[in-house]
Amino acid sequence: MSVDPVPAYAGLRGARGAQVFNQTAFRHFLAFELTRARRRQRCLFLVLVALRERPGRSAVLRETATTAIFGGLCASAREVDFVGWFREAHVAAAVMVQGSQAPEPAATGQVAARARKAIEARLPPSFAARLRVRVVRLGTPLND
Repeated sequence: MSVDPVPAYAGLRGARGAQVFNQTAFRHFLAFELTRARRRQRCLFLVLVALRERPGRSAVLRETATTAIFGGLCASAREVDFVGWFREAHVAAAVMVQGSQAPEPAATGQVAARARKAIEARLPPSFAARLRVRVVRLGTPLND
């Protein structure tokens, strides 16, 4: 599968009609938001979602899984957040922009749980068992 070099919407819509970016556009906006977050001493949460094919390997996401995953990501995102392909057809993602206060250390777990719940509600049970949701904190370090 080749990655489209032109930043664009992926032709998918999530919950509330939110647009989904292709990999090129998603990574462009991720880099932009990360630079802005570092400058403002804020952080971002990068939510990565995949289905395991077997340990250590992500499955190719077909239409049923893609619709459910992006629907759940969009439902758990706010207007300032964005969703798209982190790795085209394998890893869906969302960037959740954080406010000026440093989030609590447990916030990544809460974001992962919220995204997982929204996605699992849309996935067939056989897929839900293979779901992997990971949240990575990017930007400034925790304020201790």
